[in-house]
Amino acid sequence: MSAPLLALFLREWRLARRIGGGGAMGVVFFLILVTMVPFAIGPDLNLLARIGPAILWIAALLANLLGLDRLFQSDHEDGSLDLLQMAGTPLELIVAVKALAHWTVTGLPLVVAAPIFGLMLALDGDALLGVTASLLAGTPALTFIGAIGAGLTVSLRRGGLLMAILVLPFTVPVLIFGVSAAAAASGGTVPFLTPFLILCALTLASAALAPFAAAGALRGAGE
Repeated sequence: MSAPLLALFLREWRLARRIGGGGAMGVVFFLILVTMVPFAIGPDLNLLARIGPAILWIAALLANLLGLDRLFQSDHEDGSLDLLQMAGTPLELIVAVKALAHWTVTGLPLVVAAPIFGLMLALDGDALLGVTASLLAGTPALTFIGAIGAGLTVSLRRGGLLMAILVLPFTVPVLIFGVSAAAAASGGTVPFLTPFLILCALTLASAALAPFAAAGALRGAGE
């Protein structure tokens, strides 16, 4: 079973780069959002440093949504989704592999770019490490949660906005503990490990549960 899943991962990785889910687009969108904030609130370095982790996390959340609506839609349009459902590999594993491939293309570049963009927000070294670690631990949860929305809207031609409306409320816990962990890294009353471990638990829970929910949504769309 590992060989078909590896082949599927490589296929999805290549397709994600071609159909609008590429890492370059996400990083550029990430950069635009981070760049606009200083123009909106002014050149107060202390204020930027204080709200910098929240800005980076919100920007990463929005950038991560790019291309998620196409996670299953292209397969649905060309009939590949029906073939994947009839394959011997469980649909839940297929969903998990597709979500992981999407994260490596869109989420991982955001994690790499976050320390560079954090310098634009006057974050110190500890804060940069905290933001990077929290994004590395938390962005997979955003992708797996987004996979559920992508499964629910797979049959809609323009379901991107609806998918975002469905997904964003469920990403609030990840956002809260991600920002808390990033902020705690540069000082605070809460130790860094407390929100960081909760964030890791949310990612593990989403990785375990979201493929089943998304697979159920895909089966329902095919009936």
